[in-house]
Parts: sequence; structure tokens; C-alpha cells
Amino acid sequence: VQLQASGGGLVQAGASLRLSCAASGLTFSYYVMGWFRQAPGKEREIVASIGWSGNNPYYAGSVKGRFTVSRDSAKNTVYLRMNSLKPEDTAVYFCAAKFAGTEKYSYWGQGTLVTVSS
Repeated sequence: VQLQASGGGLVQAGASLRLSCAASGLTFSYYVMGWFRQAPGKEREIVASIGWSGNNPYYAGSVKGRFTVSRDSAKNTVYLRMNSLKPEDTAVYFCAAKFAGTEKYSYWGQGTLVTVSS
């Protein structure tokens, strides 16, 4: 299983970015896909997740209303659209996959760095 995250970069506060995570080696529709982030000196936290149907995605309170998670089953890809970025969104963003109905994310991508300058 491989999860390949991309789309990070350096942007100014208020800008937008779209992260992508291409999955291979798994049956994409069986997995809940999640986006996590880890800022320097902080613990990793979940940002958003989306099930196979795309209905009822989850968002952390700090990003709700600014970030949108989506998935394209034809491309085995999950996206994270990030609007109105803030300096506190600066982190390495990881995508992860967990089999539907389970608690633990089993597969992780390599991370992509998002840096938001003030």
C-alpha cells in the first residue's frame, strides 16, 4: 500500500492550497481516508476524514468552515482543500487510511509541508 501526498508549499495568510493523496495497493472504497497534521513541537492531530460515500465528513474544530475534504474513487485520490490559511495551519500534513469500521489508521503517507506566513 502506498499513499502519496502532494500539494504543500509556502503561502501567505489568507491564501488557499489543495493537497492531494493518491492511494495504491488497496481497495480504495473500503477505506476511510484521513488527513492529519503535525506542527513543530506539537503532537499529530487529525484534521479531517471522509468515508467511502463522501457523506458526513469529519473536521477538526480549528479547520471547520475553511477546509474541505473530498475523494475521487475513479482516481483513488483524496483531497484537502484549504482556504483562508492561517499561520497556525503551518505543519506537515499526512494522509492516512483505515479500513472502514476499524479504529486505527493502518497506512500513512510521507507527509507534505504547508507553511503559512503572516
